Amino acid sequence: MPFRHDPLVPPPTPGGAPLPLQGLTLMIVDDSRFACDALRLILNRAGARLRRAESLEIARLHLNCYRPDLAIIDLGLPDGRGEDLIAELSAAGFPVLGISGDPDGRDSALDAGAAAFVEKPIGSVAGLVRLIRQLTTGVGPVEKGEETPSPAGDPVALRDDLARAASLIAAPGDPGYARAFVQSLARASGDLALEAAVRTSHTAFDRARLARMIAERLAALASSP
Repeated sequence: MPFRHDPLVPPPTPGGAPLPLQGLTLMIVDDSRFACDALRLILNRAGARLRRAESLEIARLHLNCYRPDLAIIDLGLPDGRGEDLIAELSAAGFPVLGISGDPDGRDSALDAGAAAFVEKPIGSVAGLVRLIRQLTTGVGPVEKGEETPSPAGDPVALRDDLARAASLIAAPGDPGYARAFVQSLARASGDLALEAAVRTSHTAFDRARLARMIAERLAALASSP
């Protein structure tokens, strides 16, 4: 599902100084609405416009129509590995930032040709903005600015991702992709118990326990105001 239509990019900061990512269009290739929503909040506030693709197929369709200034590509996608798209774009001289909830993905992203790698959840908002500015313009902001905490993701997006996680766990599809999706979502949402559970979900009993945990979280979100 794409983002809601981007709001108008915020006006320049007081005094006439432009926002650090003013005028840039970024494409995020990620299957998690929750993680993408947090990125959208960060990067919209820095002046960028974002477009989202949730799979390799949709990303390639987007790239046939327009060229963003930077692609931010998750490694685990429903129809293949993000490293494949990273390799395609980097070979064409296109700047790419790899991203993953798995810190072990750094080497594979960089080996595929990513200019840099960041781990989900985003630890430093200002650091991410500085990195993107460096990759797209070759220069950093004049000032580092004050560090701000990463914004909380949209609870509706979290609910949608949890519902998808429940379907993936119950389906007979690729168990590796399902586990990676749930683990990444758990990390992005700060759910340590769910992250620990998915790390040890190897048997049918473990998967049933994981499914119950996801159902409990969906129920809690449904009952919250």
